[in-house]
Amino acid sequence: MPVEFLGIAATNDGSEIAPRSGPAFDPDYTLRLARAHRDNGWDRVLTAYSSGSPDPAQAATYILDHVEGLQLLVAHRPNLSIPTFAAKTFATMDQIGGGRVTVHVITGGNQHEQAREGDRLSKDARYARTREYMQILKRAWTETTPWDFAGEHYAFEDFALDVRAAQQPRIRLSFGGSSDAAYAVGGAEADIYALWGEPLAGTAEQIATVHAAARAAGRTEMPRIQVAFRPILGATEEAAWEKAYATVARIEERTQGGTQPLTNRHRLTNPENAGSQRLLAVAERGERFDRALWTVTAKATGGGGNSTALVGTPETVAAALLDYWDLGVDILSARGYDLLADAEEFGREVIPLVRAGVAQREAEGRPRGIETLSAA
Repeated sequence: MPVEFLGIAATNDGSEIAPRSGPAFDPDYTLRLARAHRDNGWDRVLTAYSSGSPDPAQAATYILDHVEGLQLLVAHRPNLSIPTFAAKTFATMDQIGGGRVTVHVITGGNQHEQAREGDRLSKDARYARTREYMQILKRAWTETTPWDFAGEHYAFEDFALDVRAAQQPRIRLSFGGSSDAAYAVGGAEADIYALWGEPLAGTAEQIATVHAAARAAGRTEMPRIQVAFRPILGATEEAAWEKAYATVARIEERTQGGTQPLTNRHRLTNPENAGSQRLLAVAERGERFDRALWTVTAKATGGGGNSTALVGTPETVAAALLDYWDLGVDILSARGYDLLADAEEFGREVIPLVRAGVAQREAEGRPRGIETLSAA
């Protein structure tokens, strides 16, 4: 199975190290960044979600309509609309893009952020709703006759979706989370399970937990695993680390008020979601792990989302990513701090090395999976 690379489809040039130079939705920049990913070997890009940001579904459709050959991962929260409406939205989008859409379902791990849009369900209730939502999406995309649904959060009768997705049998669903409730839902329903970058041992632990949840739900085919990092590259190891410390200094300049100066306004301390708590716990244990994992960027942002870095030369970072591939990770997500320049550099310098390493491993029949960590 080939390795896949996921980048970011940001709608403006702002990041943790610099304010954006234009509006929240900058059409020209959106297309420049998407084309930079396509032209430098990336497979797909994520249109992300937060309560006040541009609509990721519309941004994704804009990219699909203007940029050929690039797949889109579209973030979506179940509190936004009923699942039957979302099913036809994404099926229509997939027709526009010729089968290039995957949907990333976000339950939400922050009560305050959810409340910004009027969602006041408890965390456990949100996960129960997410499971129903994912089940309904999958049935809506595959059922060929009218059907009913009666659940705790959704109920309807005689629904039939007329528009079919371009890809068959259906659009894939991506999901992420690091709580017990998340593992149960994603293990049961997701095609792709997304994790944030942790040390290899912690990642192996999470993969095993996801697989156990999938088997408990009666699945025989396991979800594909995705892991996300923030690459910081240099021509030499010394240059890469100099750049890494300069990056953190710029982040800290931007977070003097106690929150990230971004749309999601993530708190830098005491995060509610388990994923951020895990990242900060790793950072407390140390700054460097394995070949190139660096936790200081995560600590500086309060474990806000994809925030652990891989630091080093392209060869070092590629070798680190191959360690995760060996562990059973199929999709490598990466996003730099200078979004456009870093997408080009990573695609030019790192992606070919990783693809070559994967091809060599497959030609040799080398085993992969979490067992390889204990055998190393």
